[in-house]
Amino acid sequence: MTRKIAVVTGTRAEYGLLSGLMDKIKNTAGLRLQTLVTGMHLSPEFGLSYQQIEQDGFHIDAKIEILLSSDTAVGISQSMGLAMIGFANAYERLKPDLLVVLGDRFESFAAVSAATIANIPIAHLHGGETTEGAFDEAMRHAITKMSHLHFTATDAYRRRVIQLGEHPNRVFNVGAIGIDAIKERQLLDRQAFEAAIDFKLGKRNLLVTFHPVTLEQQSAAEQCQALLDAIGWLEGTHVIFTGANADTDGRIINQMLSEYVQENPSRCCWHTNLGQLRYLSALQHVDAVVGNSSSGLLEAPSFHIATVNIGDRQRGRIQGKTVINCAPEVDEIFAAIERIYRPTFQLQLKKAKNPYGNGGTAKKILEMLQSYSLDNILKKPFYDR
Repeated sequence: MTRKIAVVTGTRAEYGLLSGLMDKIKNTAGLRLQTLVTGMHLSPEFGLSYQQIEQDGFHIDAKIEILLSSDTAVGISQSMGLAMIGFANAYERLKPDLLVVLGDRFESFAAVSAATIANIPIAHLHGGETTEGAFDEAMRHAITKMSHLHFTATDAYRRRVIQLGEHPNRVFNVGAIGIDAIKERQLLDRQAFEAAIDFKLGKRNLLVTFHPVTLEQQSAAEQCQALLDAIGWLEGTHVIFTGANADTDGRIINQMLSEYVQENPSRCCWHTNLGQLRYLSALQHVDAVVGNSSSGLLEAPSFHIATVNIGDRQRGRIQGKTVINCAPEVDEIFAAIERIYRPTFQLQLKKAKNPYGNGGTAKKILEMLQSYSLDNILKKPFYDR
């Protein structure tokens, strides 16, 4: 009997992490992939990235429109309401045997909430992590409690999922799935990458990925301005900016970044979304990732480059020795960026290991999705150690 595996994706970055697993599900006998697309994928403002999913050869089984032209707290909550309605209708039509979600975003929370009511088993990737500067922290752990199979990125995160009451027999440490693409994809060389982003790299280069800080006292605009001011102090440095996601105040950040690039076109470029190939290729050619994205902690260490992690958005996550933490203040950001070029830190980068593993994650997950019995899986008593 064919097992129908539904995979939810709401952002281009999330899709980049899931695409390898989706391809394996699609090409495995006895499994049928169902692709549910929502969020930023369906927004012209964020590049209509559902088209990339189709170009990659995936059939989209459901497009669930949820984004309003607002990134306020009210707008995000209303989007979640629309998402629950859309996912409920999709589940009724598609009748998946198992739902796969990744991370902690509000789109995934809505998808899992509707699946729980519909009695659909849920497999969750990247549970047990903490992001103390964002409300995603609470959503991640709530998703864990509604899920039935758990695929964590480190053993410490596995222990935390078990601490939340999940049975050890259902919690698997498989590493970070984003490392798979680093190992498997043919990335762009410098010349091809420059052509792909229509921008010439300099002697020193930074990739800036900055997202809203939903639980910090400073506003997103204040923190973003501090980052831009620090970048303005740098000499001989080229900067690639990527867009913020569709969280509260994301549009404010994107407007500020876009305006800054327009004022500094010779040394800066702006892309709403680089996509997985260009993003990972960028990590090959820049000196550091600057901002507050999880990619700086999970994927960047595999390239032996630095990460300047600003503020508390990623606070609580396991970090390798490639990460420099700093407060969202101009002088601290500037000092952190300057530090990455010191010979002692450069030597440290060469020796550093990625604490999130060496790849092969999608294969491990696939084996469990294929073989784990779904009989009585919905019966999930609280596990007390």
